[in-house]
Amino acid sequence: MDKLKLHSKNITDENIAKLAELFPNCLTEARNEAGELKPAIDFDLLRQELSDHLVEGPQERYQLNWPGKTEALLAANAPIAKTLRPCREESKDFDKTGNLFIEGDNLEALKLLQENYMGKIKAIYIDPPYNTGKDFIYPDNFAESSQEYLLESQQKDQEGNKLITNTESNGRFHSDWLSMMYSRLKLARNLLQDDGVIFISLDDNEISNLRNICNEIFGADNFLSQIIIQSNKRGQTYKEIAKCHEYILVYYKSDFSSLGELEKEGKSLPFSDKLGAYDLWELRNRNPKFGRHNRPNLFYPIFIDPDSKDDEGLYPISLTQDEKFRVECLPKNSTGDDSCWRWGKHKVIREGINASPQTLFAKQKRDGGWNIYEKSRKSTTKAKSIWSDTKVISEQGTVESGKLNMSGLLEFPKPIELVKRCLQLSTSEDDVVLDFFAGSSTTAHSVIQLNSEDNGARKFIMVQIAQECDKKSDAFKSGYETIAEISKERIRRAGEKIKEENPLIGQNLDIGFRVLKVDDSNMKDVYYSPDQLSQDSLFDHADNVKEDRTSEDLLFQVLLDWGVELSLPIEKKEICGQEVYFVDNNALAACFSKNGEVTEELCKELASFRYMDELPITKMVFRDAGFASDNIKINAEQIFKELSPPTILKTI
Repeated sequence: MDKLKLHSKNITDENIAKLAELFPNCLTEARNEAGELKPAIDFDLLRQELSDHLVEGPQERYQLNWPGKTEALLAANAPIAKTLRPCREESKDFDKTGNLFIEGDNLEALKLLQENYMGKIKAIYIDPPYNTGKDFIYPDNFAESSQEYLLESQQKDQEGNKLITNTESNGRFHSDWLSMMYSRLKLARNLLQDDGVIFISLDDNEISNLRNICNEIFGADNFLSQIIIQSNKRGQTYKEIAKCHEYILVYYKSDFSSLGELEKEGKSLPFSDKLGAYDLWELRNRNPKFGRHNRPNLFYPIFIDPDSKDDEGLYPISLTQDEKFRVECLPKNSTGDDSCWRWGKHKVIREGINASPQTLFAKQKRDGGWNIYEKSRKSTTKAKSIWSDTKVISEQGTVESGKLNMSGLLEFPKPIELVKRCLQLSTSEDDVVLDFFAGSSTTAHSVIQLNSEDNGARKFIMVQIAQECDKKSDAFKSGYETIAEISKERIRRAGEKIKEENPLIGQNLDIGFRVLKVDDSNMKDVYYSPDQLSQDSLFDHADNVKEDRTSEDLLFQVLLDWGVELSLPIEKKEICGQEVYFVDNNALAACFSKNGEVTEELCKELASFRYMDELPITKMVFRDAGFASDNIKINAEQIFKELSPPTILKTI
């Protein structure tokens, strides 16, 4: 029995708990005066979290460390001046879809998503490089200061930013992989909802290291399982032990997270009555560790009426013995020793005998003895820690690519069932799913497939770098220059096939995706460093937007800056002869007219706009070069203050 604390609350412990919730990687252990271990905060790591430069002076502690870890943390925290540019020609149903395909470095993509999707992703599934010595690693430049990183990020990608092969001869073989994963997982955690879940596929090469960095980032208490996947029935026979498994590491975002259950396969409910199908679960506790010796309150007699058998061969029971309920049944194991029931007496009465319909009955055995059973109508079961069925073996992914006429194009695709099972456990209805190592986009395929099966409206965000295909590969010979191109084509084909196979549900099934590409900022350099503007170039910068950027490019940079979801519906209207974008009806409006085309008349029309005759524009943005003069710009502010006070007004 627990003792009363009999003292006031420990504010220090509360503060440590709050810091641990915000920065779980800073939680460590220390010994108190009595020599007992207690939670503590690693102040060196906390200082690094709150700093934009390298912090020196780490102390001895229990932790996973490697060359470049601190720089990886700095890389995760460093800002970038980049944007996402829409690509309509490579998208599908651009204006209607709620799905996103982001092409570019996933570290940059994750940074760009921080404002828009922080705390909005329900499930993340990733299949990162396994670090086998042939995998590609993202060579993030961890040696730069934050200012250098920011300046470089405003420039176009150079040759050094492309993927490199992480060979075993590299002296930083493990370190490079860990740094790459650490910075990305740090950013990914921010995007998860409080009840979110992350699933990470991996093999033996880095699984122990991955668990350690996940313990830092998500907290060791949020580790759920290391699921074993039988990926190869025969095993890799060229090794001393034929390896036939991989893993899925599962972590919660917080203690608000939980997993659902999976539908039972086969004849999971073999019996039926007038109410429907059911199964019989023995009430006796079959765990040999439990019995009368340590659960005496669960050892008691149940009495049976042997003369009242129903159509299913079941008999009524009672906890009270009388002339009718005269046969006694005690929980006994196969050796005849005393066992115990799973339920206590109160639960037997409340949820068994007196339940409507009744759920507990007796059934006679062949030897004349008796068992007590629960009538269960539950069709789902908890996921097990070993997945060995044929649907999740690696070969299945290859078979599925053949059904899309993409045999030889997809390199080691994960089976749809594997990812779909993760989503069944973690998502429902209109949740958002993220995969920032999209590869061949099995995750997107799985989202569409699952939506078609349960009529859901889940949305996906895929992120894939434009990794070049090997020029000797079937994919390159078929006209695909990058993995990203293959990935997008796989989603197109999969969506159409699923829609064709499900004509009724297919009418409302979202099989589209909006392609956005990571690129340097739409704004000229002077926008970020106006003090560097020289007098002779003054007229060159009258408009601070780069010449090759469209109004839609500017719109998406505004969405990023204002934290608006990138998949919201967009409508283009003409008002007073000018092009105006409306995002999610009245959530945001944008007019990027230039050369003095923004007039007072246009401002009055927009300030007077009411969605459904009631709601004004929530956020309004203009291009700075759109106003003919400073007076019109000042008047525009007054017009909105007078006609639409709630509207937030900004310019670029």
